[in-house]
Amino acid sequence: MIDGKTISISLFSGAGGLDIGMEQAGFHTVSVIEKDRDATKTLALNRPHLNKSAVPREIEKVSSQDLLLEGSEVLGLGRIIRPGEVDLVTGGPPCQPFSTAGKRGSVVDPRGSLFMDFIRVVREVQPRFFVMENVRGLLSAAIRHRPINQRGENFLPLEPDEMQGAALKVVLAEMNELGYKVVYNLLDAADYGVPQNRERIIFLGSRDGESITFPFATHSKDAKILPQWLTLRDALKDLVDLKPEFTPYSENRLKYLRLLKEGQHWKYLPEDLKKEAMGGAYMSGGGKVGFYRRLSWGKPSPTVTTCPHQKATDMCHPEELRPLSVRECAKIQTFPDDWIFCGSVTSKYKQIGNAVPVLLANKIGNYLYDVIQGNKPKGKEIAEQLSLFPL
Repeated sequence: MIDGKTISISLFSGAGGLDIGMEQAGFHTVSVIEKDRDATKTLALNRPHLNKSAVPREIEKVSSQDLLLEGSEVLGLGRIIRPGEVDLVTGGPPCQPFSTAGKRGSVVDPRGSLFMDFIRVVREVQPRFFVMENVRGLLSAAIRHRPINQRGENFLPLEPDEMQGAALKVVLAEMNELGYKVVYNLLDAADYGVPQNRERIIFLGSRDGESITFPFATHSKDAKILPQWLTLRDALKDLVDLKPEFTPYSENRLKYLRLLKEGQHWKYLPEDLKKEAMGGAYMSGGGKVGFYRRLSWGKPSPTVTTCPHQKATDMCHPEELRPLSVRECAKIQTFPDDWIFCGSVTSKYKQIGNAVPVLLANKIGNYLYDVIQGNKPKGKEIAEQLSLFPL
């Protein structure tokens, strides 16, 4: 804390979803790192005081000294911020190597190595806390993937780095080397008032060994104790989107979507059209419920992706023959209505789909801000937390 302000540095900032939530909780973002050109334009437009750091740059080429100097200038200090004075470092290193949405990659992929730059900055800046976000796939990812057809009794046993969870062990080991007390948990954004089912793994680290945990859920699926999950209708009821931006469907897609009603997908097509509509995916395994999917007003949105008109993860409007608009996706991700996104429609979709939901970030930020202010959770409350995985 400097001059009464809680200071935050943002890595892999994207369009700023995580940062907005933290700022709403009381943190002051003083420096950002993001390499996407349009995302940095978005950050600079909405946060002019970050103009110097909100330029396209790769984290591997940015020193911690640069970040501390930029923060000093934003705060108007007559000196450089010292290691240990920053309250929070946040970020979500690129998640493709851990994703289960496609062919399983490896943490030795160049994108996976960016995690080590997150670790580097934490080690050098020494913030009181850090927050790292990643996809659910990290929980089960192997470091080295062995094809299924090379496993079994006729092959050698899997090596340790080919086992499920090997990647997570590496991540935790690197965090442990920092000397931080770390907890992690798989959170569903819908449990925190976000009108979207979006599961992400969140890591919280404490430099001073404080007994940190996670904020309590505020909503639930069954509504037995907590209020029920918010729905797509809740998300969009107040939205004014006179000229919605979206990528139109091809006529080939519209041919089948016209036959579907709210909440339906390809399995509701006439029997004689299912195979024709699905093509080669018809014989593949899994439920494939994202194909030709019209969303339901009465349920949370499925996870907002970087491409809501993609065939396998369709997010067709419940009533209109179009994918959700840019502004509708932003609303589901709980971005403020006045947050402006720069770039093409495709780029805007990407920025929004990659973001941490603002409200989820806000709940985590509120929790950490309270700890910093001395309002620490009581031991009994910590013990009652469910699904908490300590390091």
